[in-house]
Amino acid sequence: MAALQGHHEAIAPLGNLNPGLRILVNVNGPNVNGTPMNVNSLGKDPNSPHKIVVKCCEDLKNYSRHIDKQIEKQTSKELENNQLRLKTSIECAQWLAFLAYAFRGHDESLDSKNIGNFIELIKFTSTFNDKVTSVVLKNAPRNAKYTSPTIQKEILHILASNVQNAIHREIWDAKFCILIDEARDESKREQMAIILRFVDKSGFIRKRFFHVVHVRDTTALTLKKEICVVLFRYNLHIENIRGQGYDGDSNMRGEWNGLQALFIKECPCAYYVHCTTHRLQLALVTASKEVKVIHQFFDHLTNIINIVVGSSKCNDELQYAQGNTN
Repeated sequence: MAALQGHHEAIAPLGNLNPGLRILVNVNGPNVNGTPMNVNSLGKDPNSPHKIVVKCCEDLKNYSRHIDKQIEKQTSKELENNQLRLKTSIECAQWLAFLAYAFRGHDESLDSKNIGNFIELIKFTSTFNDKVTSVVLKNAPRNAKYTSPTIQKEILHILASNVQNAIHREIWDAKFCILIDEARDESKREQMAIILRFVDKSGFIRKRFFHVVHVRDTTALTLKKEICVVLFRYNLHIENIRGQGYDGDSNMRGEWNGLQALFIKECPCAYYVHCTTHRLQLALVTASKEVKVIHQFFDHLTNIINIVVGSSKCNDELQYAQGNTN
């Protein structure tokens, strides 16, 4: 009697399980209510509690079918597709930037007739690779196409940063000169170009176009501030400047408040040199005004250029005349 009571105490916790698990765990013993279990009562029905629990147990042992494994597998596939899609966008952006081509068109929708060079290049690239075709443009998820203007600008910014970092590695802690000029672009914004001139490790003189900065005005203080921000960003020290090259405007060459004077106050070795090309231009303009024949020549040349450029017929006649002369 005591043994039977102990057996009931041993199986008592099974009462908290669902019926299928109780059958699986206690298949060779009595039922929970103490009556002997008939093994044949398990039956051959595939939907019997026993068969269901056995199936659950087999699924539990199959780790590859677990939810976390399936999610991880799906995430890995999405990650691979995203990387391929982004790599395609980067390669196309790099090619267009290298050739200085425009990126965007008037309308970048897929049905547009002027979709822009960037999207067209992606479409053209996908024709050579079925795997790329399966992940770009129409086959890409709407939240991960990597073709928006924002993405294009980010890619260009990263490419520009890589180039600037490479230039910085060329200079490192060496001395360098700065060449500055300003001009308005097509959008009527004042842009300042920064060019660095230095001697590399092999002893060769190098000149590198480094940065373009938008400036609100062209006062000396504004230009100096923007130049210092760019140099500081790439860890180029002002005390390493050994030369300045600008045009002859007062805001640049001013002896007291010009840009060159502001840099000399911080770095006395940053000698200013008036741009030789600008000086040559000024000399030619002055000389042409003093010599009547030269002055007339440039006046006639200006009129000829305006006439030929403004008329396709005149342009054809000029090319025909040049061909006959040769």
